[in-house]
Amino acid sequence: MTKEINIGMLGFGTVGSGVATMIRENEQQLSQKLGAKVKIKKIAVRDLDKHRAADLNGSILTTDINEVLEDATIDVIVEVMGGIEGAHEAIEQALQSKKAVVTANKDLMALHGHKLLKLAGDNATDLYYEASVAGGIPIIRTLEDGLASDRISTIMGIVNGTTNYILTKMKEENWSYDEALKKAQELGFAESDPTSDVEGLDAARKMAILATLAFSMEVFLDDVEVRGMTSITTEDIELAEQFGYHVKMLGYAERDEDGVEVGVEPVFLKSSHPMASVRNEYNAVYVYGDAVGETMFYGPGAGSMPTATSVVSDVIAACRNLLLGVAGSRNIDYVNERKLKSQDQQKAQFFHRLLVKDEVGVFSELTSIYGRYGASLGSIIQRPGEKAGEAEVILITHPVSRKNHNGIIDELNQSSFVQKIISQYRVEGGEPR
Repeated sequence: MTKEINIGMLGFGTVGSGVATMIRENEQQLSQKLGAKVKIKKIAVRDLDKHRAADLNGSILTTDINEVLEDATIDVIVEVMGGIEGAHEAIEQALQSKKAVVTANKDLMALHGHKLLKLAGDNATDLYYEASVAGGIPIIRTLEDGLASDRISTIMGIVNGTTNYILTKMKEENWSYDEALKKAQELGFAESDPTSDVEGLDAARKMAILATLAFSMEVFLDDVEVRGMTSITTEDIELAEQFGYHVKMLGYAERDEDGVEVGVEPVFLKSSHPMASVRNEYNAVYVYGDAVGETMFYGPGAGSMPTATSVVSDVIAACRNLLLGVAGSRNIDYVNERKLKSQDQQKAQFFHRLLVKDEVGVFSELTSIYGRYGASLGSIIQRPGEKAGEAEVILITHPVSRKNHNGIIDELNQSSFVQKIISQYRVEGGEPR
């Protein structure tokens, strides 16, 4: 064995330490798989004196990123430093130097992935990004290779462990949203500023990446409809259970003859759906293909070693391509024309919880409003309100377009007999649309 592949790393935090540990501890196994030795030659860091979990020779650390990017003997760049602008410039420079790149940067790939993949192709090199979505779950490789022959029509994902942990504790421990968030922060599942997680932005980035791959069509972050979860209450979760649903912060991407719809929002998910049982900080991605039918991929969505597993898997793929002389041969052209559904073409069921006046004729007025927008009602119940003269009406519609649903909401808000729309949720896992 004479060939040696040199790795350069940008960043050496939690994930970077995991990557270095895996490469060092599995050196013999990697050599056997590839027929070549894999060695980390240089690592760019911000602080040379910072204590790090992985025990490496300090001489390979540098604060000068160009020592890594401009080293002609380095074959593969692993970007785990995070951020967007600095990482973007570094990856562009590496690809233009015809170095293979492996990144775990979901923010970067959601915003600039299309252009970076094209740049990799133009320079006959590779860009891999398995770790950018769902941590240790190999969903990107599955969509690129394992399900490449199938026509994917639906992807649904619990792709943010923080939100799933919060909802699990609200359901199982009867904690409030604030209590569950505080505990998630104490455990390190949530940042001190949890906005990206709880407002759905993190999941939206991942769904843009997954939809692009699954549908072989350019899907951008701005195409993803996003709604956060901060208004969810324990009462909503209890009501969902009464109707046979779980509340989940869900990403979804759907395709039919009208086009593609991508969104992230809290939904009522049928309790019998395989994703309803995903608990705590775990992730899951559900994929429906015309040939394969239902499949689901489950596992840890974050953490040093699960994410490092995906990064090192990409490193192996990039090294193998270099050894075989086929780097940059992956076809990244999009097969399908970019075609997004209008709100009139987006259809779903919806759960509504309304506070109304407890008067004769209210039900007639309600059914009239829903009927004007072509929304028939599936389940509907009424129960007393907290005050005299009030009642709660709880219902689930049959499938209705997003445009008509918005029209219903506008009329309900303007109605003299509806005092408040307490909550509303998209419903998934029920009847087909």
